[in-house]
Amino acid sequence: MTNENRRSFMKKAGFASAAAAAGVTGINPWARGANEKIILGLIGGRNQGRGVALNAIKDGAEIKTFCDLDDAILGKVGPQLEELQKKRPGTCKDFRQLLDDKDIDAVIIATPDHWHSIQTILACQAGKDVYIEKPLSQTIHEGQRMREAARKYKRVVQVGTQRRSAVHIRSAVEYATSGKLGKICVIKAWITQLRQSIGNPPDGTPPPGVDYDVWLGPAPSRPFNPMRFHYNWRFFWDYGNSELGNQGVHMLDVGMWAIEKMRGLNDCLPRRVSANGGIYWLNDAKEVPDTQIVTYDYGDLMLVWEMQSFQQYHSLEGSTAGTAFYGTEGTLIVDGDGWNVTFKDGSPGPAGKDAGGSHTANFLECIRSRQQPNADIEIGRLSTTICHLGNISYRLGRDLRFDSKTETFGDDLVANAWLTKKYRSPYTLPEV
Repeated sequence: MTNENRRSFMKKAGFASAAAAAGVTGINPWARGANEKIILGLIGGRNQGRGVALNAIKDGAEIKTFCDLDDAILGKVGPQLEELQKKRPGTCKDFRQLLDDKDIDAVIIATPDHWHSIQTILACQAGKDVYIEKPLSQTIHEGQRMREAARKYKRVVQVGTQRRSAVHIRSAVEYATSGKLGKICVIKAWITQLRQSIGNPPDGTPPPGVDYDVWLGPAPSRPFNPMRFHYNWRFFWDYGNSELGNQGVHMLDVGMWAIEKMRGLNDCLPRRVSANGGIYWLNDAKEVPDTQIVTYDYGDLMLVWEMQSFQQYHSLEGSTAGTAFYGTEGTLIVDGDGWNVTFKDGSPGPAGKDAGGSHTANFLECIRSRQQPNADIEIGRLSTTICHLGNISYRLGRDLRFDSKTETFGDDLVANAWLTKKYRSPYTLPEV
């Protein structure tokens, strides 16, 4: 993409970052001393963004500027950041201001999923490192483009799958892939939860101080509805990736971690996908399934996702959200609290408890060292791709065969059309 084309895109979209428009591509070598603060910008702070920012402050960073489209969120979260870091962050409603600020080393992006790709690519082009919330993208093609941007502009990009930085989960994956469980034939990830009804409210008027057209961005133009806005946007296909991308990516990522260790990053995607489920619980405005099982066939093992959003009184394998490795010699169960092994004769094996591990600290360390973080963009891209495959199979209502080398569905033109999406002009995906 030429500098002129980039300027044109930014100008039309109303998000013209001078740095990105000029084609900044430098590595931005860490020129400060090891003890100097890393300066961050926060884009989107209502929920997860707030949590990531507070963790980053605890790990020694400073939030210089906080960007959000909602005045109410700016007014509520800004003081919380100030209280913790003892310094008031600036606020704005246009993320280009963060990208143009040369004092800002990196950005935290915690906007709805449909904005992730555009903001991440522009941040990389502006010379900023990026902490991007999960799931990475809304389509397989977006994930590929985001990876290309991170590599081309030599950016550190950490995806918010925090279990990659959990010490006990790392040790569980190492044990699961050590051979001590025998041949692993099935890896299963799951969640049991109780989602409350969001009702079926009528369309209304955006809250005061919210630029709703910009919030929609690349998504289709629709009347404002309160249940398609804060948090609940994730239950609609225009903006999110269903519970598979919202919750499932965490537990599936642990399974993918093991598959990557056993097969390598170049051979960790399945060859066949089958998704079944539906809305069996609540007759409300949600579009995504509340009950689902997805199977991923690798030829020599199977990865399974199971989601039950209608109950949390009966956990699976003793956990409401976990990952299990079933081998010929034993089984390993791991969740956020710890892990344990049971051998085939019923005897207990090794176990481990949560031993900490900060995802934001790892990100900050890598900003200084220029090393790849624990959830580097390619790692996050592969785990997000798994979620996309399940969603495509579910929405098409049939099994799919996937070519992991080309990352396409071969001659299946109908399925291939789901590799990308339409973007509402002028919020199109930037070229890299």
